Amino acid sequence: MNLKAERGAATRDRVLAVARRLFAGHGYEGTSIELVLQETGLSRGALYHHYSGKDALFEAVLEQVEATVAHQIRKSVRGLSDPAEALITGSLEWLRLARDPAVQRIVVIDAPAVLGWERWRAMEERYAFGMLKAALGATGAVPEESLDIHAHMLLAAINESILLVARGGDHAAAERAVEDFLHRILRRA
Repeated sequence: MNLKAERGAATRDRVLAVARRLFAGHGYEGTSIELVLQETGLSRGALYHHYSGKDALFEAVLEQVEATVAHQIRKSVRGLSDPAEALITGSLEWLRLARDPAVQRIVVIDAPAVLGWERWRAMEERYAFGMLKAALGATGAVPEESLDIHAHMLLAAINESILLVARGGDHAAAERAVEDFLHRILRRA
């Protein structure tokens, strides 16, 4: 990699780190480009060289957070051979990872509104939702023709648990409830 490319990558990494912190702390609406510029020390032109605007910057941050979450979920299920156990373990890991206010705010709360449901779902398909759907399919718990809708319902239930906990709920109780729920639906199939 040449020096110019290395500098560009370092600048993008710095901007993403600052933007992640700002989007997590202030939300999408509360984070202005001016605040990002102030925090990074970049000029507007330098920022726009890397990101076409606030939406593109948010999407890059979201992509980074989604990739990190997906990596952690994959790590949590590594070595598990039972598909039902892997689905439960991965779902509980998502619930734990979503305790991070940055993950809650960026992925669960702001992403659907900022990107729009279709673009957000397309990204989710590459990451958490795609993994959940594949794991649910591997269990054989639902017929193939209804896999997509069941996976959507399951993700909605887990994400709603995340939002309830974020609003002051009991983490441990939510984890137990999600685990119990998953055991029930997997054992009835």
